[in-house]
Amino acid sequence: MRVAVYPGSFDPITLGHLNIMERAASMVDRLIVGVLNNQAKTPLFDTSERVAMIEEAARSLPNVTAQPFEGLTIDFARRNGAQFIVRGLRAITDFEYELQLAQTNRIMAPEIDTIFFTTELKYAYLSSSTVKEVACFGGEIEYFLPPSVAARVYEKYPTQENMKRIAEASHEQN
Repeated sequence: MRVAVYPGSFDPITLGHLNIMERAASMVDRLIVGVLNNQAKTPLFDTSERVAMIEEAARSLPNVTAQPFEGLTIDFARRNGAQFIVRGLRAITDFEYELQLAQTNRIMAPEIDTIFFTTELKYAYLSSSTVKEVACFGGEIEYFLPPSVAARVYEKYPTQENMKRIAEASHEQN
């Protein structure tokens, strides 16, 4: 069985993340999305919320699961019997950092390879940090996130514009 882990903070999961998940899931039997609990950062969503959002967004991908982890990605990969670590690349600046990580991981665990996916061009600019900044100032984020995730982000930033969007979405569902 080919198992891969796709680690990250996913705070929140974006359409770019989801695109990488879809593509990686088509190449392996099981894809485990590892949601990093980084003690050095204060995330917008706690780990269990991020896991739930990923599972909801990836509902159509039967071989994808999400679970929290702490510590080294390579240890997480080993615990899950993974042969691959999946990483996404948006720009050349990502590559230098990711290459260093991949080479370090390869020294620590030569049996585990890193697979890089370049993002689709329409997501090349997209980051969770950018989405949070747009939402913080009441901007529209539906272009960047799965709908259920966008609603949760709006709730975290209760600007007048965001509360209006939440009310409209609720009205449309009824």
